Amino acid sequence: MVFVTAAWGSCFLFIQWGLRDAPVVWFAAARALLAGAVLVTVALVQHRPQPTGSRAWTWLGAIALVNVTLAFAAMFAGVAGLSTGAAAVLANAQPLLILLPAWWLYGERLSARTAAALTVGFGGLILVAAPGGGGSGALLSLLAAAAVTAGTLLSRRLTGMDLVSAAGWHLLIGGGALVVLAVATEGAPSIAWTPRLVVSIAFLGVVGTAAPTVVWFTEARRSRFDTLTSWTFLTPVVGIALAVSVLGERPSGWTALGLTATLVAMRVAVRPPRR
Repeated sequence: MVFVTAAWGSCFLFIQWGLRDAPVVWFAAARALLAGAVLVTVALVQHRPQPTGSRAWTWLGAIALVNVTLAFAAMFAGVAGLSTGAAAVLANAQPLLILLPAWWLYGERLSARTAAALTVGFGGLILVAAPGGGGSGALLSLLAAAAVTAGTLLSRRLTGMDLVSAAGWHLLIGGGALVVLAVATEGAPSIAWTPRLVVSIAFLGVVGTAAPTVVWFTEARRSRFDTLTSWTFLTPVVGIALAVSVLGERPSGWTALGLTATLVAMRVAVRPPRR
């Protein structure tokens, strides 16, 4: 999970870079299609079983539309409309958004300690994000968080499928839908294929999407959602650190307090209860 959150947190930096050379939705589509192609190729080379039957493809299509098409489009547009740090924070509101659905769908009752820790942690993230701006960028980042939450909940429906194959095909389906959306909203792609954009797409597709998606689906199949999603509090910490050190963004004086509250809350949330 440290690898997953570090990879996801780094994505916001590369999204910010890539948006200088490519339109929002076409850039998001390139990320999804590259990641899907890598995973499907690995699955075919390793002779992994492919999804079969209408039920499997129906679930893959549903997960693809929310976890890839909607989430990526909203996430990239949110970064375009916010500071990198603020977008990283708001796009990772998953720990709070997943609580009630996980209890309702899977019977995962929430302890008072975990609920308090998640609330404090998200409050810390708000302290960090507040100076970064709001408006449509904030709403789009929260929409991305909601879409990823829905995708995480639905991922347990992939029972019985090979997760490398399933993750790859859901990324290809979602990426294909992003291409359709890009044509409808942005027209023909106007992309400057600079070395910066090529590196950004390569990192986002392989390190930031392909590998973490397989790990995330694996953990979602066997872990409690509240504990699993608590780790995503680390994602904006990485995103903010990179925004400060690489992009030169200057956070407010509340940042240290907010990050401290977030890290303490995450530690409490993922710590096993005493017997």
